[in-house]
Amino acid sequence: MLLSVLVPVHNEEASVLPLVAEIAAVLRSIAASELLFVDDGSDDQTLRRLIEARKEHFAGLRILHHPMRRGQSTALWSGAHAARGEWLATLDGDGQNDPADLPKLLEIALGGNDGIFPGLVIGHRRRRRDNIVRRISSVAANSVRSWLLGDATPDTGCGLKVIRRDLFLSLPYFDHMHRFLPALVQREGAAVVSTPVGHRPRRAGTPHYGILNRTWAGVVDTAGVRWLQRRDRRGEAREV
Repeated sequence: MLLSVLVPVHNEEASVLPLVAEIAAVLRSIAASELLFVDDGSDDQTLRRLIEARKEHFAGLRILHHPMRRGQSTALWSGAHAARGEWLATLDGDGQNDPADLPKLLEIALGGNDGIFPGLVIGHRRRRRDNIVRRISSVAANSVRSWLLGDATPDTGCGLKVIRRDLFLSLPYFDHMHRFLPALVQREGAAVVSTPVGHRPRRAGTPHYGILNRTWAGVVDTAGVRWLQRRDRRGEAREV
């Protein structure tokens, strides 16, 4: 199978039905693909709505469920282990990422970018449809992260990504690892390509991440990834 689309969701009961329908429409143009939603311990009707979506919009929808909330990175990790595709595509479950951008990212991943074959293609939301506080905090966080880690990626927090499954599963796992995929992928010697993507207003509900509940974790995690970079001594060994 070529592509597995992974969507982690937590308390997105109002968003999942239309999102499944949108992604299913896009996947009709991508042969050998599948769609997995990972319900990360929702305590609303998200799981019920996903089961309804499978009946109404996409019979091939696969649904994974965490009985307790484990976080977005763990939801992606669970989905990646269950996926069958050579490539993984991820997007957020709130509907702000546009599924119509998926074919473009996949084309770049398959060598449609001047013959470059990256391990990771990540979206760059140039026109954020968030409030001013979230936009400013995102720019600041991306700037600091890029300066410290040298990943040359303008928008590491964008949920829209395409990455080789074997590469993803080889990366060190930790909570919030999804926000450091460019640096982790580069640490493995693979190329990362950023490309402009659309961004939409939130359909319903409230964001799960804010400035206060992400700042300290971001500082600690950035320091941890920097430590991994500095401690990496792998290199080429030539047989003699």
